[in-house]
Amino acid sequence: MRGSHKGTKSTGSAGEAKRSAQADTLTWVEACVWTDRMVSALVDGVKGGRWYSLMDKVYAPATLRAAWTKVRARRGAAGVDGQSIERFEANAQKYLDELSADLREGRYQAQAVRRVDIPKGDGRTRPLGIPVVKDRIVQTAVKLVIEPIFEAQFEPTSYGFRPQRSCRDALRQVDQALKDGYTFVVDADLERYFDTIPHERLMEQVERRVSDGRLLDLIRGWLKQDVVEGMKRWTPTGGTPQGAVISPLLANIYLHPLDRRLAELGYRMVRYADDFVVLCRSRPEAQAALAAIRQWVAQAGLGLHSDKTRLGDCRQPGEGFDFLGYRFEAGRRWVRKKSLKRLKDKIRSKTRRTRGQSLAWIIDDLNPLLRGWFGYFKHAHPYTFDRIDKFVRRRLRAVLRKQNKRPGFGRSLNDHKRWPNDFFANAGLFATYAAWHAARHPR
Repeated sequence: MRGSHKGTKSTGSAGEAKRSAQADTLTWVEACVWTDRMVSALVDGVKGGRWYSLMDKVYAPATLRAAWTKVRARRGAAGVDGQSIERFEANAQKYLDELSADLREGRYQAQAVRRVDIPKGDGRTRPLGIPVVKDRIVQTAVKLVIEPIFEAQFEPTSYGFRPQRSCRDALRQVDQALKDGYTFVVDADLERYFDTIPHERLMEQVERRVSDGRLLDLIRGWLKQDVVEGMKRWTPTGGTPQGAVISPLLANIYLHPLDRRLAELGYRMVRYADDFVVLCRSRPEAQAALAAIRQWVAQAGLGLHSDKTRLGDCRQPGEGFDFLGYRFEAGRRWVRKKSLKRLKDKIRSKTRRTRGQSLAWIIDDLNPLLRGWFGYFKHAHPYTFDRIDKFVRRRLRAVLRKQNKRPGFGRSLNDHKRWPNDFFANAGLFATYAAWHAARHPR
Protein backbone atom coordinates (compact mmCIF):
# COMPACT_ATOMS: atom_id res chain seq x y z
CA MET A 1 0.00 0.00 0.00
CA ARG A 2 2.80 2.38 0.90
CA GLY A 3 4.52 1.79 -2.44
CA SER A 4 1.24 2.42 -4.28
CA HIS A 5 0.73 5.70 -2.43
CA LYS A 6 4.23 6.82 -3.30
CA GLY A 7 3.63 6.15 -7.00
CA THR A 8 0.39 8.14 -6.96
CA LYS A 9 2.11 11.04 -5.30
CA SER A 10 4.91 10.96 -7.89
CA THR A 11 2.39 10.93 -10.74
CA GLY A 12 0.54 13.85 -9.19
CA SER A 13 3.77 15.81 -8.80
CA ALA A 14 4.62 15.15 -12.43
CA GLY A 15 1.17 16.37 -13.50
CA GLU A 16 1.54 19.51 -11.40
CA ALA A 17 4.96 20.17 -12.90
CA LYS A 18 3.54 19.79 -16.41
CA ARG A 19 0.68 22.19 -15.65
CA SER A 20 3.13 24.66 -14.15
CA ALA A 21 5.28 24.47 -17.28
CA GLN A 22 2.22 25.06 -19.48
CA ALA A 23 1.23 28.06 -17.39
CA ASP A 24 4.75 29.47 -17.78
CA THR A 25 4.30 29.49 -21.57
CA LEU A 26 1.22 31.73 -21.22
CA THR A 27 3.01 34.76 -19.80
CA TRP A 28 2.11 36.72 -22.96
CA VAL A 29 -1.66 36.69 -22.31
CA GLU A 30 -3.28 40.03 -21.49
CA ALA A 31 -3.50 40.19 -17.70
CA CYS A 32 -6.57 42.45 -17.71
CA VAL A 33 -8.45 39.74 -19.64
CA TRP A 34 -6.95 36.46 -18.49
CA THR A 35 -7.06 36.22 -14.72
CA ASP A 36 -5.05 33.56 -12.85
CA ARG A 37 -8.25 31.55 -12.48
CA MET A 38 -8.87 31.60 -16.24
CA VAL A 39 -5.26 30.66 -16.99
CA SER A 40 -5.60 27.70 -14.60
CA ALA A 41 -8.77 26.63 -16.40
CA LEU A 42 -6.94 26.92 -19.71
CA VAL A 43 -4.13 24.68 -18.47
CA ASP A 44 -6.38 22.15 -16.70
CA GLY A 45 -9.03 22.15 -19.43
CA VAL A 46 -12.68 23.15 -19.31
CA LYS A 47 -15.68 20.84 -19.39
CA GLY A 48 -16.36 19.69 -22.93
CA GLY A 49 -13.35 21.65 -24.17
CA ARG A 50 -15.55 24.65 -25.01
CA TRP A 51 -15.60 28.13 -23.50
CA TYR A 52 -18.83 29.95 -22.69
CA SER A 53 -19.69 33.50 -21.55
CA LEU A 54 -16.75 35.31 -23.15
CA MET A 55 -18.54 38.36 -24.53
CA ASP A 56 -18.38 40.25 -21.24
CA LYS A 57 -14.59 39.97 -21.44
CA VAL A 58 -14.66 41.57 -24.90
CA TYR A 59 -16.67 44.68 -23.97
CA ALA A 60 -14.98 45.14 -20.59
CA PRO A 61 -13.48 48.68 -20.51
CA ALA A 62 -10.04 47.32 -19.59
CA THR A 63 -10.03 44.96 -22.58
CA LEU A 64 -11.04 47.72 -25.00
CA ARG A 65 -8.37 50.04 -23.56
CA ALA A 66 -5.73 47.34 -24.05
CA ALA A 67 -7.00 46.74 -27.59
CA TRP A 68 -6.92 50.46 -28.39
CA THR A 69 -3.32 50.69 -27.15
CA LYS A 70 -2.29 47.96 -29.61
CA VAL A 71 -4.24 49.49 -32.52
CA ARG A 72 -2.74 52.92 -31.84
CA ALA A 73 0.78 51.48 -31.77
CA ARG A 74 0.28 49.84 -35.18
CA ARG A 75 -1.05 53.11 -36.65
CA GLY A 76 -2.43 52.29 -40.10
CA ALA A 77 -4.60 54.15 -42.59
CA ALA A 78 -8.21 55.25 -42.17
CA GLY A 79 -11.07 53.00 -43.22
CA VAL A 80 -14.18 53.85 -45.24
CA ASP A 81 -15.35 56.40 -42.64
CA GLY A 82 -12.17 58.47 -43.05
CA GLN A 83 -11.44 58.45 -39.31
CA SER A 84 -7.70 58.33 -38.66
CA ILE A 85 -5.90 57.11 -35.56
CA GLU A 86 -5.22 60.73 -34.63
CA ARG A 87 -8.89 61.71 -34.85
CA PHE A 88 -9.94 58.73 -32.74
CA GLU A 89 -7.23 59.50 -30.21
CA ALA A 90 -8.56 63.03 -29.68
CA ASN A 91 -11.75 61.56 -28.11
CA ALA A 92 -10.56 58.04 -27.37
CA GLN A 93 -12.24 57.58 -23.98
CA LYS A 94 -15.61 58.75 -25.32
CA TYR A 95 -15.40 56.42 -28.34
CA LEU A 96 -14.30 53.47 -26.18
CA ASP A 97 -17.21 54.01 -23.78
CA GLU A 98 -19.63 54.11 -26.73
CA LEU A 99 -18.08 50.97 -28.19
CA SER A 100 -18.38 49.13 -24.88
CA ALA A 101 -22.04 50.09 -24.57
CA ASP A 102 -22.81 49.13 -28.19
CA LEU A 103 -21.21 45.70 -27.71
CA ARG A 104 -22.96 45.13 -24.40
CA GLU A 105 -26.38 46.15 -25.74
CA GLY A 106 -26.01 44.37 -29.08
CA ARG A 107 -25.96 47.57 -31.17
CA TYR A 108 -22.47 47.14 -32.62
CA GLN A 109 -22.36 46.77 -36.41
CA ALA A 110 -19.13 46.33 -38.37
CA GLN A 111 -18.62 48.78 -41.22
CA ALA A 112 -17.40 47.95 -44.71
CA VAL A 113 -13.70 47.29 -45.35
CA ARG A 114 -11.76 49.62 -47.63
CA ARG A 115 -9.73 47.60 -50.13
CA VAL A 116 -6.45 48.74 -51.64
CA ASP A 117 -3.88 46.93 -53.76
CA ILE A 118 -0.30 46.90 -52.53
CA PRO A 119 2.67 45.95 -54.74
CA LYS A 120 4.38 42.56 -54.42
CA GLY A 121 8.01 41.84 -55.20
CA ASP A 122 7.18 40.20 -58.56
CA GLY A 123 5.47 43.27 -60.00
CA ARG A 124 1.97 42.06 -59.17
CA THR A 125 -0.27 43.37 -56.39
CA ARG A 126 -2.17 41.77 -53.55
CA PRO A 127 -5.40 43.07 -51.99
CA LEU A 128 -5.33 44.53 -48.50
CA GLY A 129 -8.46 45.24 -46.47
CA ILE A 130 -8.47 48.24 -44.13
CA PRO A 131 -11.22 48.12 -41.47
CA VAL A 132 -12.29 51.31 -39.69
CA VAL A 133 -10.51 52.07 -36.42
CA LYS A 134 -13.45 50.97 -34.24
CA ASP A 135 -13.63 47.59 -35.96
CA ARG A 136 -9.88 47.13 -35.52
CA ILE A 137 -10.29 47.75 -31.80
CA VAL A 138 -13.14 45.25 -31.42
CA GLN A 139 -11.27 42.63 -33.48
CA THR A 140 -8.21 43.13 -31.28
CA ALA A 141 -10.35 42.78 -28.15
CA VAL A 142 -11.82 39.50 -29.44
CA LYS A 143 -8.33 38.30 -30.31
CA LEU A 144 -7.10 39.09 -26.78
CA VAL A 145 -9.94 36.98 -25.40
CA ILE A 146 -9.90 33.92 -27.68
CA GLU A 147 -6.29 33.62 -28.87
CA PRO A 148 -5.05 31.83 -25.71
CA ILE A 149 -7.88 29.30 -26.07
CA PHE A 150 -6.65 28.25 -29.50
CA GLU A 151 -2.96 28.65 -28.72
CA ALA A 152 -3.38 25.98 -26.05
CA GLN A 153 -4.21 23.42 -28.77
CA PHE A 154 -2.01 24.56 -31.67
CA GLU A 155 0.81 22.27 -32.78
CA PRO A 156 4.42 23.36 -32.18
CA THR A 157 5.06 23.02 -35.94
CA SER A 158 3.36 26.33 -36.84
CA TYR A 159 5.08 29.67 -36.33
CA GLY A 160 3.29 32.40 -38.28
CA PHE A 161 1.44 35.15 -36.39
CA ARG A 162 1.74 33.36 -33.07
CA PRO A 163 2.91 34.83 -29.73
CA GLN A 164 6.60 34.42 -28.94
CA ARG A 165 7.28 32.73 -32.31
CA SER A 166 8.96 34.16 -35.40
CA CYS A 167 10.33 33.50 -38.87
CA ARG A 168 13.73 32.86 -37.32
CA ASP A 169 12.30 30.11 -35.12
CA ALA A 170 10.76 28.44 -38.18
CA LEU A 171 14.03 28.71 -40.13
CA ARG A 172 15.96 27.18 -37.23
CA GLN A 173 13.63 24.16 -37.31
CA VAL A 174 14.10 23.76 -41.07
CA ASP A 175 17.87 24.06 -40.70
CA GLN A 176 17.95 21.45 -37.94
CA ALA A 177 15.77 19.02 -39.90
CA LEU A 178 18.11 19.28 -42.90
CA LYS A 179 21.11 18.62 -40.65
CA ASP A 180 19.27 15.59 -39.26
CA GLY A 181 19.00 14.13 -42.74
CA TYR A 182 15.45 15.17 -43.69
CA THR A 183 16.47 16.45 -47.12
CA PHE A 184 13.56 15.30 -49.31
CA VAL A 185 11.24 18.28 -49.06
CA VAL A 186 7.63 18.88 -50.02
CA ASP A 187 7.26 22.61 -50.70
CA ALA A 188 3.49 23.17 -50.72
CA ASP A 189 1.75 26.34 -51.86
CA LEU A 190 -1.91 26.88 -51.01
CA GLU A 191 -3.50 28.80 -53.87
CA ARG A 192 -5.17 32.07 -52.74
CA TYR A 193 -5.56 30.63 -49.25
CA PHE A 194 -6.79 33.76 -47.45
CA ASP A 195 -9.36 34.38 -50.21
CA THR A 196 -10.77 30.84 -50.33
CA ILE A 197 -11.27 29.66 -46.73
CA PRO A 198 -14.87 28.32 -46.58
CA HIS A 199 -16.74 30.40 -44.01
CA GLU A 200 -18.97 27.69 -42.57
CA ARG A 201 -16.16 25.16 -42.20
CA LEU A 202 -14.02 27.81 -40.54
CA MET A 203 -16.80 28.62 -38.08
CA GLU A 204 -17.16 24.92 -37.29
CA GLN A 205 -13.51 24.92 -36.21
CA VAL A 206 -14.01 28.02 -34.07
CA GLU A 207 -17.14 26.53 -32.48
CA ARG A 208 -15.18 23.49 -31.32
CA ARG A 209 -13.60 25.72 -28.68
CA VAL A 210 -15.89 28.75 -28.35
CA SER A 211 -19.60 28.49 -27.54
CA ASP A 212 -20.54 32.11 -26.87
CA GLY A 213 -23.17 32.88 -29.51
CA ARG A 214 -22.71 36.66 -29.42
CA LEU A 215 -18.97 36.40 -29.91
CA LEU A 216 -19.42 33.90 -32.74
CA ASP A 217 -21.84 36.32 -34.40
CA LEU A 218 -19.14 39.00 -34.29
CA ILE A 219 -16.73 36.75 -36.17
CA ARG A 220 -19.40 35.80 -38.71
CA GLY A 221 -20.11 39.49 -39.25
CA TRP A 222 -16.47 40.24 -40.00
CA LEU A 223 -16.29 37.38 -42.50
CA LYS A 224 -19.32 38.85 -44.29
CA GLN A 225 -18.21 42.49 -44.12
CA ASP A 226 -18.83 44.35 -47.35
CA VAL A 227 -15.71 45.31 -49.27
CA VAL A 228 -15.40 48.73 -50.93
CA GLU A 229 -12.92 49.46 -53.70
CA GLY A 230 -13.41 52.75 -55.50
CA MET A 231 -17.02 52.76 -56.68
CA LYS A 232 -17.46 48.99 -56.30
CA ARG A 233 -18.99 47.27 -53.27
CA TRP A 234 -19.55 43.56 -52.69
CA THR A 235 -20.01 40.90 -49.99
CA PRO A 236 -17.37 38.12 -49.91
CA THR A 237 -18.57 34.53 -49.93
CA GLY A 238 -15.30 32.99 -48.74
CA GLY A 239 -11.94 33.82 -47.24
CA THR A 240 -10.81 36.14 -44.48
CA PRO A 241 -10.02 39.80 -45.25
CA GLN A 242 -6.25 40.29 -45.51
CA GLY A 243 -5.40 43.24 -43.28
CA ALA A 244 -8.01 42.49 -40.62
CA VAL A 245 -6.60 42.01 -37.12
CA ILE A 246 -8.47 38.74 -36.59
CA SER A 247 -7.57 37.15 -39.97
CA PRO A 248 -4.17 35.56 -39.11
CA LEU A 249 -5.67 33.81 -36.06
CA LEU A 250 -8.63 32.51 -38.09
CA ALA A 251 -6.25 31.32 -40.81
CA ASN A 252 -4.21 29.39 -38.24
CA ILE A 253 -7.37 27.89 -36.75
CA TYR A 254 -8.43 26.54 -40.14
CA LEU A 255 -5.01 24.98 -40.85
CA HIS A 256 -4.67 23.46 -37.38
CA PRO A 257 -6.28 20.13 -38.45
CA LEU A 258 -3.65 19.84 -41.21
CA ASP A 259 -0.88 20.40 -38.67
CA ARG A 260 -2.39 17.77 -36.42
CA ARG A 261 -2.93 15.27 -39.25
CA LEU A 262 0.67 15.46 -40.44
CA ALA A 263 1.92 15.21 -36.85
CA GLU A 264 -0.18 12.07 -36.35
CA LEU A 265 1.37 10.56 -39.48
CA GLY A 266 4.83 11.31 -38.11
CA TYR A 267 5.92 13.90 -40.67
CA ARG A 268 8.31 16.71 -39.85
CA MET A 269 6.47 19.86 -40.89
CA VAL A 270 7.29 23.56 -40.49
CA ARG A 271 4.52 26.04 -41.25
CA TYR A 272 4.46 29.83 -41.27
CA ALA A 273 0.90 31.01 -41.99
CA ASP A 274 -0.03 29.48 -45.37
CA ASP A 275 3.59 28.76 -46.33
CA PHE A 276 4.82 25.34 -45.23
CA VAL A 277 7.32 22.58 -45.96
CA VAL A 278 7.37 18.91 -44.99
CA LEU A 279 10.86 17.45 -44.58
CA CYS A 280 11.36 13.71 -45.12
CA ARG A 281 14.17 11.14 -45.18
CA SER A 282 13.35 9.59 -48.57
CA ARG A 283 11.58 10.35 -51.81
CA PRO A 284 8.82 7.73 -51.23
CA GLU A 285 8.15 9.24 -47.79
CA ALA A 286 7.91 12.71 -49.34
CA GLN A 287 5.55 11.42 -52.03
CA ALA A 288 3.33 9.87 -49.36
CA ALA A 289 3.35 13.17 -47.43
CA LEU A 290 2.33 15.10 -50.55
CA ALA A 291 -0.51 12.64 -51.15
CA ALA A 292 -1.74 13.16 -47.57
CA ILE A 293 -1.58 16.93 -48.03
CA ARG A 294 -3.50 16.79 -51.31
CA GLN A 295 -6.21 14.67 -49.67
CA TRP A 296 -6.63 17.03 -46.70
CA VAL A 297 -6.57 20.16 -48.87
CA ALA A 298 -9.30 18.79 -51.15
CA GLN A 299 -11.48 17.80 -48.17
CA ALA A 300 -11.00 21.27 -46.65
CA GLY A 301 -12.29 23.02 -49.78
CA LEU A 302 -8.89 24.53 -50.61
CA GLY A 303 -6.47 24.09 -53.50
CA LEU A 304 -2.74 23.60 -54.06
CA HIS A 305 -0.98 25.77 -56.62
CA SER A 306 0.10 23.26 -59.26
CA ASP A 307 3.07 25.32 -60.50
CA LYS A 308 4.42 26.18 -57.04
CA THR A 309 3.98 22.88 -55.18
CA ARG A 310 7.17 20.84 -55.55
CA LEU A 311 9.00 17.81 -54.18
CA GLY A 312 12.74 17.33 -54.37
CA ASP A 313 16.02 16.35 -52.78
CA CYS A 314 17.34 19.75 -51.74
CA ARG A 315 20.93 18.43 -51.70
CA GLN A 316 20.80 18.38 -55.49
CA PRO A 317 21.20 21.49 -57.67
CA GLY A 318 17.86 22.52 -59.10
CA GLU A 319 15.81 20.65 -56.48
CA GLY A 320 15.94 23.21 -53.70
CA PHE A 321 13.04 25.08 -52.11
CA ASP A 322 12.17 28.62 -51.06
CA PHE A 323 11.03 29.35 -47.53
CA LEU A 324 10.62 32.67 -45.72
CA GLY A 325 12.94 34.63 -48.01
CA TYR A 326 15.69 31.99 -48.19
CA ARG A 327 16.59 29.49 -50.88
CA PHE A 328 17.75 26.09 -49.55
CA GLU A 329 19.69 24.23 -52.23
CA ALA A 330 22.78 22.02 -52.62
CA GLY A 331 23.54 22.09 -48.91
CA ARG A 332 23.56 25.89 -48.68
CA ARG A 333 21.29 28.75 -47.75
CA TRP A 334 20.93 31.52 -50.30
CA VAL A 335 18.87 34.68 -50.37
CA ARG A 336 15.81 34.12 -52.52
CA LYS A 337 15.90 36.02 -55.84
CA LYS A 338 12.72 37.92 -55.02
CA SER A 339 14.18 38.97 -51.66
CA LEU A 340 17.33 40.24 -53.36
CA LYS A 341 15.32 42.17 -55.93
CA ARG A 342 13.20 43.75 -53.21
CA LEU A 343 16.32 44.91 -51.35
CA LYS A 344 17.92 46.32 -54.51
CA ASP A 345 14.75 48.22 -55.36
CA LYS A 346 14.80 49.81 -51.89
CA ILE A 347 18.48 50.68 -52.28
CA ARG A 348 17.79 52.26 -55.68
CA SER A 349 15.02 54.41 -54.20
CA LYS A 350 17.43 55.73 -51.55
CA THR A 351 20.38 56.32 -53.91
CA ARG A 352 18.87 58.18 -56.84
CA ARG A 353 21.51 60.36 -58.51
CA THR A 354 19.09 63.30 -58.40
CA ARG A 355 18.52 63.01 -54.66
CA GLY A 356 20.52 66.16 -53.95
CA GLN A 357 21.60 65.30 -50.39
CA SER A 358 25.03 64.80 -48.86
CA LEU A 359 26.72 61.41 -48.81
CA ALA A 360 26.53 61.36 -45.00
CA TRP A 361 22.77 61.92 -45.16
CA ILE A 362 22.26 59.15 -47.71
CA ILE A 363 24.40 56.70 -45.72
CA ASP A 364 22.42 57.48 -42.54
CA ASP A 365 19.28 56.64 -44.53
CA LEU A 366 20.75 53.45 -46.00
CA ASN A 367 22.31 51.92 -42.90
CA PRO A 368 19.10 50.95 -40.99
CA LEU A 369 17.87 49.16 -44.13
CA LEU A 370 21.15 47.29 -44.60
CA ARG A 371 21.49 46.38 -40.91
CA GLY A 372 17.92 45.10 -40.70
CA TRP A 373 18.29 43.09 -43.92
CA PHE A 374 21.58 41.57 -42.77
CA GLY A 375 20.13 40.75 -39.35
CA TYR A 376 17.59 38.49 -41.05
CA PHE A 377 19.73 37.07 -43.89
CA LYS A 378 23.07 36.71 -42.06
CA HIS A 379 22.93 32.92 -42.45
CA ALA A 380 23.00 33.13 -46.24
CA HIS A 381 26.04 32.31 -48.38
CA PRO A 382 28.63 35.14 -48.04
CA TYR A 383 28.83 35.54 -51.82
CA THR A 384 25.52 37.40 -51.57
CA PHE A 385 26.90 39.98 -49.14
CA ASP A 386 29.89 40.81 -51.33
CA ARG A 387 27.55 41.39 -54.29
CA ILE A 388 25.24 43.64 -52.25
CA ASP A 389 28.14 45.74 -50.93
CA LYS A 390 29.48 46.25 -54.46
CA PHE A 391 26.02 47.24 -55.67
CA VAL A 392 25.59 49.81 -52.87
CA ARG A 393 29.04 51.35 -53.43
CA ARG A 394 28.47 51.58 -57.18
CA ARG A 395 25.20 53.40 -56.58
CA LEU A 396 26.92 55.83 -54.19
CA ARG A 397 29.76 56.46 -56.66
CA ALA A 398 27.15 57.38 -59.27
CA VAL A 399 25.62 59.84 -56.78
CA LEU A 400 29.04 61.40 -56.12
CA ARG A 401 29.73 61.70 -59.86
CA LYS A 402 26.40 63.50 -60.31
CA GLN A 403 27.19 65.87 -57.45
CA ASN A 404 30.50 66.63 -59.18
CA LYS A 405 28.56 67.35 -62.39
CA ARG A 406 30.13 64.36 -64.13
CA PRO A 407 27.85 61.94 -66.01
CA GLY A 408 28.26 58.20 -65.51
CA PHE A 409 27.27 55.29 -63.33
CA GLY A 410 30.29 54.83 -61.05
CA ARG A 411 31.66 51.78 -62.83
CA SER A 412 35.02 53.07 -64.08
CA LEU A 413 38.41 52.24 -62.59
CA ASN A 414 39.03 55.94 -61.93
CA ASP A 415 35.88 56.09 -59.83
CA HIS A 416 37.13 53.15 -57.77
CA LYS A 417 40.47 54.89 -57.28
CA ARG A 418 38.87 58.20 -56.36
CA TRP A 419 36.33 56.65 -53.99
CA PRO A 420 37.77 53.28 -52.86
CA ASN A 421 35.98 50.89 -50.53
CA ASP A 422 37.78 52.36 -47.51
CA PHE A 423 36.36 55.78 -48.36
CA PHE A 424 32.81 54.50 -47.79
CA ALA A 425 33.83 52.50 -44.72
CA ASN A 426 35.32 55.66 -43.19
CA ALA A 427 32.12 57.51 -44.06
CA GLY A 428 30.24 55.02 -41.87
CA LEU A 429 28.57 52.85 -44.54
CA PHE A 430 27.38 49.52 -43.15
CA ALA A 431 29.05 46.67 -45.08
CA THR A 432 27.20 43.35 -45.00
CA TYR A 433 30.23 41.20 -45.85
CA ALA A 434 32.30 42.81 -43.07
CA ALA A 435 29.41 42.20 -40.67
CA TRP A 436 29.20 38.56 -41.76
CA HIS A 437 32.97 38.12 -41.32
CA ALA A 438 32.91 39.76 -37.88
CA ALA A 439 30.03 37.49 -36.77
CA ARG A 440 31.83 34.41 -38.07
CA HIS A 441 35.20 35.32 -36.60
CA PRO A 442 34.57 37.23 -33.35
CA ARG A 443 37.61 38.60 -31.59
